[in-house]
Amino acid sequence: MKTSPFYLPILPARLLLVALFLLVQVTVSLAQFGPPGGGPGGPGGPGGGFGRDEKKKTDIMALSQEAPKGNGKITGLLVDSTSGKPVEFATVALIDVKTNKPIDGTTSDAKGKFLLSKLAPGNYRLQYSFIGYRNLDSAPFAIVKGSDLNMGSVKMPADVRLLGEVTVTGQAALIEEKVDRLVFNADKDVTAKGGDASDVLKRVPMLSVDLDGNVSLRGSSNIRVLINNKPSTIVAANVADALKQLPADMIKSVEVITSPSAKYDAEGAAGIINIITKKNTLHGLTLNLDTGVGIRGSNLGLNGSYRQGKLGISLGGFGRAMYNRQSSTLDQTTLLGTQATRTSQQATAFDHPLFGQYTLGFDYDLAKNQTLTAGVRVGTRRFVQDQNQLTSTFANEVLLNSTNRDVNRKDLSNSIDMNLDYSRTFKREDSQLASEWTISTQYSRTGLVNNFYADLLSGTGALTGRQRNLNDNTNSELTLQTDYQTALTKNQMLEFGVKAIMRQVDSRYQYQVGGATGDLVFDPRNPAGSLLYDQNIGAGYISYTYVTPSKYTFKIGTRYEHTGIDAQSGIAEATPTKLAIPGYGNLVPSLNISKSVTSATTLKAAYNRRIQRPGLQQLNPNVNAANPQMIMVGNPTLRPELTDNVELSLSTSIKKTYINASVFGRLTENAISQVRIPSDTLVGAIITTFQNIGVQRTMGANVFFNTNITSKWSVNGGLDGYYMYLQGTTPGTDGKSVSISNTGVSIGGRLMSQWQLNKGWSAQVFSFFRGPMPQLQGTQGGFYMYSLGFRKDFANKRGSLGLAGENFLGKQGVKVRTSLTSPTLAQTSVMNLYNQNVKVTFSYRIGKMTFEAPRKRARSVSNDDVKDGGGGDGGVAQPQQAAPAPTGGRPRQ
Repeated sequence: MKTSPFYLPILPARLLLVALFLLVQVTVSLAQFGPPGGGPGGPGGPGGGFGRDEKKKTDIMALSQEAPKGNGKITGLLVDSTSGKPVEFATVALIDVKTNKPIDGTTSDAKGKFLLSKLAPGNYRLQYSFIGYRNLDSAPFAIVKGSDLNMGSVKMPADVRLLGEVTVTGQAALIEEKVDRLVFNADKDVTAKGGDASDVLKRVPMLSVDLDGNVSLRGSSNIRVLINNKPSTIVAANVADALKQLPADMIKSVEVITSPSAKYDAEGAAGIINIITKKNTLHGLTLNLDTGVGIRGSNLGLNGSYRQGKLGISLGGFGRAMYNRQSSTLDQTTLLGTQATRTSQQATAFDHPLFGQYTLGFDYDLAKNQTLTAGVRVGTRRFVQDQNQLTSTFANEVLLNSTNRDVNRKDLSNSIDMNLDYSRTFKREDSQLASEWTISTQYSRTGLVNNFYADLLSGTGALTGRQRNLNDNTNSELTLQTDYQTALTKNQMLEFGVKAIMRQVDSRYQYQVGGATGDLVFDPRNPAGSLLYDQNIGAGYISYTYVTPSKYTFKIGTRYEHTGIDAQSGIAEATPTKLAIPGYGNLVPSLNISKSVTSATTLKAAYNRRIQRPGLQQLNPNVNAANPQMIMVGNPTLRPELTDNVELSLSTSIKKTYINASVFGRLTENAISQVRIPSDTLVGAIITTFQNIGVQRTMGANVFFNTNITSKWSVNGGLDGYYMYLQGTTPGTDGKSVSISNTGVSIGGRLMSQWQLNKGWSAQVFSFFRGPMPQLQGTQGGFYMYSLGFRKDFANKRGSLGLAGENFLGKQGVKVRTSLTSPTLAQTSVMNLYNQNVKVTFSYRIGKMTFEAPRKRARSVSNDDVKDGGGGDGGVAQPQQAAPAPTGGRPRQ
């Protein structure tokens, strides 16, 4: 047996403070692990995105004619009118006053600066434009031979129609829709404070989070979740558990990408969810405290950073404990085959989760065009559940037997992610065209322990026997990649790159049994086993972007990935068994098209092919019988599933209301799905495993809106629905496989309203529901939730005090009813989750807070290609130029 992972305690606040002040004395040339997302562009800027490289893309305004040449020059700086931050990659058009047509143009760089050169004499004006800002025109001016005009700092006002920005108060929109993604600004959410990432994702359009924390996008759980554009082995092992390690207070935004381009890994059949955490762009030493206390759990977070000159250091710690969580009661009835055998079980469970996460990062500017970043993230999880199971088995309604079990289940893990990234840009001094070369590396490792201990009790409660299942897992991953992108012209860009991923899954398990007294011994009915699963992926891609004069943007690309697998079972034995799992290659094309119909309306269409590789939980052959009536076992011979996606969307603004509507279709072959079959050895028991069921077809639509009723009152919400057809096989009554199919419709919706009250007070109400969801063998029950919160911001927004309640009405909890049917079984289960909660939150920030222009970050590893157990982004890359920090504006928090 492997030794169990080492578990970190929750880091004390005092130790974190001491460590931070020691770190600021270290002058090492390493780089920050902090998130590259988010941006200085203000409410409509390119904040978020998959790394800083995404921010270098914008739809360059095509010219109506070939610009005449001369030696005139115009320079200037674009800044946000509210925050004073640079507006990067905005379009600057040079318009002939006589013809009122653009004859030349450029974009602002990452510091907001722009340059137009080689201009012929004439009378012109400049027009500045960018998503989320109102178009701004300069006064007419004349260019003569040798002119060198400096337009100074141009303040761009936010567009209330597009983003619901309250220009009086500078309140950013809660939901933004960008060229290729939807962005949910989580730092504007009042009720999520004191929670974790799953609490934030519940509020994001197109996403659903069930009562166990499992995430789905448009009805599919085949997604890839990234944190600051990076993968993690703990996310690959279990998305729901990984989200509980990430505090809601540290999340800046959530990006939902339904049609990734060729540069992204082909994994994630339904799309990619990228969680961007908050980062510091303040100069000097800062310290942030976030804490919360509730009837179901408490949390404590402490984050510090130091930035001086070329060097930045960040250090953070977070811990969360949950208690008084009566997680579920279960009442299940099962009919097996033609025999009148019925099993009824009542179970009550209490959860005791404890989560922690710690981060350390550095960033250093080697030169004005070279950046080095590095970082480490450590996570720890201790999930303990005490459960009592009372099971009765009947034949022809005559009681056969009754069992009583007290089960202690332990799911423990620790994880570490380390990255080192380098980026260099190249540009001509007299041109806005640029190129970028990046090298990215990452190592990630997660140790998992999934054990259970069961006491078998008699009808009088006396101990009659004991059982134990020990399962240690290790999931490691090494990634190397390099990318190059270059602007061919002002409206054309070329990207290409290669990537290698080396993964290994190591799972070892054993069963032990014993009587009421004495030592436990190995269970001969369930022999020990092991699995060593090596997966090596090599990939290359090329992508081309073209912006036409008629405001069409085309982004076309293709990616090839080859996967080699070497798997063995029984590796602890003298003669391991090699599993015959062949390697495979996949060519995955992508096409994204967008068209600006009017200044307020955009139409987008997209097609892409995605693949979904099986994850650790789905591969793990350990037979988890913590509940002997609901046994879980993985399938190491699973093949990847292939999905073709099409999407058409329309977004428009009508006065103060923004509306987005889309329709989509998804066709999946070799779909990986849960399959339930009756046990051959345990009467009344059901075994849940995973199989490539065959075909899955999904068609759906979603619409959401965001409106400002007044300057201080906003409302947003939406509806989504989909139709699903599933076809696969399952064992029949004669033991042979039979074909089965199922269809169904699921509808969900959400509604949120926010009020900015006087004297720093704010309030928010939120509600969500998801209807029943079709599965291959039945229907999973729907669920709902609601919350109400208030927050008081302190002077200068240095901190806040909040009060929030979730599902606080009634005492019955949320009831979920699930029905399963097949030729050999019929099952109905009812689960009650008692999740009422009331919590008080507090946050405060201390330290020096002078603004420093955001630094360029090296591109990071982004692996979006492993399945969990549970429009075009076109534009042209632009140069990074040094610019003085703007003055007169306080950074938006």
